[in-house]
Amino acid sequence: MKKLIIALILAIPFFAHAETKTVESVDLNRYLGNWYEIASIPQSFSKDCFCTRARYGLRDDGKISVYNTCNKGSITGKLSEANGVARVSDTKTNAKLRVTFFWPFSGDYWSIGLDASYRYAVVSNKTGTTLWILSRTPVLEPALLTEALNTATTNGIDVKKLNYTTQEGCSYPAP
Repeated sequence: MKKLIIALILAIPFFAHAETKTVESVDLNRYLGNWYEIASIPQSFSKDCFCTRARYGLRDDGKISVYNTCNKGSITGKLSEANGVARVSDTKTNAKLRVTFFWPFSGDYWSIGLDASYRYAVVSNKTGTTLWILSRTPVLEPALLTEALNTATTNGIDVKKLNYTTQEGCSYPAP
């Protein structure tokens, strides 16, 4: 029994997901603004969402305002809104944020992929169990989507779990 316990303890590193690798740096001023969700690994709060969009803004205290919206059930469904605050948790790269929608709960928002022109972003958490592919436009060019998917796969994230977000025919709340 003692040998079995030792073997299991030694095997833990082989079963644990390696820490997700972030991009080298994020220019927060370029990152601010609207992002449309192209695909995500479904989360309970995003169930039945269509037309999902996030808006990021710089607050006076240096933190980032987060305003997420989606339409529940259909492209014309009831608007669901969530306001949050993000703080940079890695000031060297700005690639790791902690986002809070209601205190005391917060989550990782790690930029693991970012197009040089900020046309798309790939966001996950420390363990790679979440994933969002975001775009500056409601539709992401196929070549750019392939790049984003490759970034996720390189980080060990199973892209077969992705749910692609309907953006066609959507209207979005005004700023």
